[in-house]
Amino acid sequence: MQIFDKKNALIHCLSLLKEKNKHIGFVPTMGVLHKGHQSLVEKSIENNDFTVVSIFVNPTQFNKEEDLKKYPKTLEADLALLKNVGCDFVFIPSVEEIYDQHVVSKSYFFDGIENQMEGEYRTGHFDGVATIVQAFFEIIKPNTSYFGEKDFQQLQVVKKLAEIENLPVDVIGCPIFRENDGLAMSSRNVRLTKEQRAEVPFIYQTLKKAVSLTKIKSVNEIYEFVKNEFATTSLDLEYFTIAEETTLEEVLEINFDEKTRAFIAVNAGTIRLIDNLSI
Repeated sequence: MQIFDKKNALIHCLSLLKEKNKHIGFVPTMGVLHKGHQSLVEKSIENNDFTVVSIFVNPTQFNKEEDLKKYPKTLEADLALLKNVGCDFVFIPSVEEIYDQHVVSKSYFFDGIENQMEGEYRTGHFDGVATIVQAFFEIIKPNTSYFGEKDFQQLQVVKKLAEIENLPVDVIGCPIFRENDGLAMSSRNVRLTKEQRAEVPFIYQTLKKAVSLTKIKSVNEIYEFVKNEFATTSLDLEYFTIAEETTLEEVLEINFDEKTRAFIAVNAGTIRLIDNLSI
């Protein structure tokens, strides 16, 4: 496994492989790798000749400076996991290597999907995500790139990014990996207190109940159910919405002939957790 911190060295290495028509798979991460990340890397290894994983905590997608400072770092463990699964290349650039002296996002328009849900609560977040993903796509020039469906809105934004920027990469969504109690795996989970960790499986449990109610209840009744469920906990429900998968627009009633999904964001103290489930 080769580790790069300079983009030009990585570009040179990958260009030699491209000349031999080798397929490159890419998994972007912010580190603190878990089994969900591992599944993405294994998928890439299975479907490509070579796999690149980036570890980069992107400053432009954080709305609060304190969240950026608190973001955990477990580089030694991350590298051990990647080496163990057979990753070929790891890219660990500095902020200066990616942004030079201008740590700012580009501005994008993704047909409005960037303004739904996460976009409403995290202004400019998807501009930051798209800026770094485009930068990595242009450096690595992967044939395929893999994203987890836990961040489903991000997945849809990246697909739209590849389309509008004419980036020749196939963006693949992969299923959510969960703990045994249903909690969606997330790098933020390591920051939960023991008490919070015991309570947060309630998020997935409520999400499953809400989806099961779509057969017998109206959308408004389901929203009220979810709101009332969280009122009995110390968890703070930020949003729950049922939306169409492609546009991410909220639906007024369930049409089982169309792909819809239930989305949720919850705060456990200062730790924000998201999840979703297909209907």
